[in-house]
Amino acid sequence: MVAVLRNIRLFRRVPVLHVLAWGILVCGALLAWPCGAAEVEIADRVVVHKSARQMLLLKEDRVLRRMAISLGLLPEGDKKAEGDFRTPEGVYRLEKRNAASDFFLSIQVSYPNPGDISESMALGVEPGGQIMIHGQPNNPKHSPTYYRQTDWTDGCIAVSNADMVDIWLMTSAGTPVEIVP
Repeated sequence: MVAVLRNIRLFRRVPVLHVLAWGILVCGALLAWPCGAAEVEIADRVVVHKSARQMLLLKEDRVLRRMAISLGLLPEGDKKAEGDFRTPEGVYRLEKRNAASDFFLSIQVSYPNPGDISESMALGVEPGGQIMIHGQPNNPKHSPTYYRQTDWTDGCIAVSNADMVDIWLMTSAGTPVEIVP
């Protein structure tokens, strides 16, 4: 838990109720882990299978967790331009964590990489950015079923809030992320 708190430098700027709610959910998730587990295993790689709508947290090619995902509104194909509602495909890294995003926790993906930038420049468009792995909206506009069964993001990768807690606890900055069709 101390390692998690060290990763969150925003506590002084986050409203107290948000911090309390987040803390309760993280504590609940930790209590749900199997009894006797000495520590949470940390994934050394994340693989996103867009067509299967699955994310895998892996350690030495062993699946630690498998979770359902939602993608951008236009999930087919690679992201080419800002505002195209596609989720990128390629190899990236996990970067900044945000405990105070508009969604239940978010972790930024290092999109665009140099290849994405070159491709977009050749097309005369901006590549976009701010691709995140995140939980559900803090202020939902639709039913929970909609968010579970629909591709609804602007190009990000969305998971359930419980899965987002696992991703938050089981990854670190720099973890490679491979997004495949």
